[in-house]
Amino acid sequence: MKKNTLEHVAGNGLINRRHLLGMGLGGLGLAVSDSLLAADAGLQIPAWSKTPGPGPSAYGGPSRHTGLQRLAGAPNALYPGGGISRTPLQHLQGVITPNSLHFERHHAGVPDIDPAGHKLVINGMVRQPLVFDYEDLLKYPMVSKVYFLECSGNGRSNTQGVPGGTAQTIHGLVSCSEWTGVPLSTLLDEAGVQSNASWVAAVGADAASMGRSVPIEKAMDDVLIALYQNGEPVRPEQGYPMRLFVPGWEGNISVKWLTQIKLTAAPAQFRDETSKYSDLLPDGSARQFTFPMETKSLITSPSGEMKLPQAGLYKITGIAWSGSGSISRVEVSADGGRSWAEAMIESEQRDKALTRFSIPWEWNGGDAILQSRATDSAGNVQLSREAVVADRGTNAFYHNPGIQSWAVNSAGEVANVAV
Repeated sequence: MKKNTLEHVAGNGLINRRHLLGMGLGGLGLAVSDSLLAADAGLQIPAWSKTPGPGPSAYGGPSRHTGLQRLAGAPNALYPGGGISRTPLQHLQGVITPNSLHFERHHAGVPDIDPAGHKLVINGMVRQPLVFDYEDLLKYPMVSKVYFLECSGNGRSNTQGVPGGTAQTIHGLVSCSEWTGVPLSTLLDEAGVQSNASWVAAVGADAASMGRSVPIEKAMDDVLIALYQNGEPVRPEQGYPMRLFVPGWEGNISVKWLTQIKLTAAPAQFRDETSKYSDLLPDGSARQFTFPMETKSLITSPSGEMKLPQAGLYKITGIAWSGSGSISRVEVSADGGRSWAEAMIESEQRDKALTRFSIPWEWNGGDAILQSRATDSAGNVQLSREAVVADRGTNAFYHNPGIQSWAVNSAGEVANVAV
C-alpha cells in the first residue's frame, strides 16, 4: 500500500476503513525470494516436522506457546471462595470467548454439584409448583443464542481514574458465548403464573445462597435456563449443572447453580440487590435495579501496556456491546475525541452480543490518544467518561460504560489514561 494512496478520514493518522483490505500489501509480511526457498539456501526443517507428535487426547487444550490465561485475584481469608478472574481481551480475536477464558465471579467459591442430586424448584405464585431434575430439563426443546455477559463492576477503575492497567485488568469482566438452554417462559407457562405475580426470585445452590429478583416481563421474554455454553455442558465455575441467563443485564442477576425460581408480588430484596449491586450517587442516594448494561466499546489493540515497535501502519481493533440491542456503529479517535472516523464491523451484529470492529491507523511516532465510541440499534451512544463521572461520581462501583482512553507516547508505549 503506497502512502500517497491512503485516505485519511480523521485527525492524527486514522485511515478510511476500506484500506484494511490492503494493509497486508505494504510490506508488513516477509517477502520470500526464490533463492530463499532454494536447496542451496540452507533452509532448515524444524524439529516438529521430523518427529510424530502425541496422538489424540480425551479433552483438548491450548498450545503451550500461547500463554493465554485468566487473571485471578488473590485469595481473601475474610471472603472465602469469593473473587474474580478476568478474560485476556487484548489477546483474543473474534467475539466468542473460549470457555476456559470466560471471566468468573464467585461469592462463596465453586460448589461441586452432582447433577443427580440437584433439583430446580418453581414455586410461589403459580398454579402448580414444579420440581425438575437435571435430566428432566435435557428433554425440553432448547434454543441457542450468542450473548455477552458482563459484571456490573467491569471498568470501575476507568470511572475512578485509577492509572495503569491493561484491557484485561480494567475491562476483563466481559465475555461472550453461545448459550443453550430452555426458555424460562416455557417452564413458567407449565407452572401457570398467577395474575398478581410481578417478580421472579432466583436462588443459587452455592454456600452464599446467592439470590436476585427479575421482573416478570423480562423473565417471560428472553431469559434462559442455560445448560450448555459453546456446545459443552456449562462448566462448574459458570453454574453447572444449570444457571439462569438474563441477556443484556448485569452479570450478577444471571444466578449460577440455579435451584429455585419463586414467583412473587414484589422484589425479594436479597442482600445482593440492597447492600450490593445498587448504584451509589454523589449525593449519597442510590439507584436500585439498574439492570441493563449500557452501550460500550473497548479498543483491545493497541491497548494498555502494549508497545508499538516503530512508526507505521497499524490495525486498531476492539469489541463493542450493548444490553439494549445490537451494535450499529463504532467510531474511533486517535486525537482524544477531537475527531472521529467510522470503523469497520468485522463480525455479525447480533442482539446483546459482542461485536468486533477495526480501522487502519498510520502512527507518525508522536503522541496519540486512542478512543472508541459505540452506537447501538436503539440509538444509544456510548457515554464519555466525563459524562459518567458527572452523573455517578468517582465513587461509583457499578455500571461503568465510559469511553476508555489509551495514550501512546513517542516511544510507542501504550498506557491507560483518564480523559
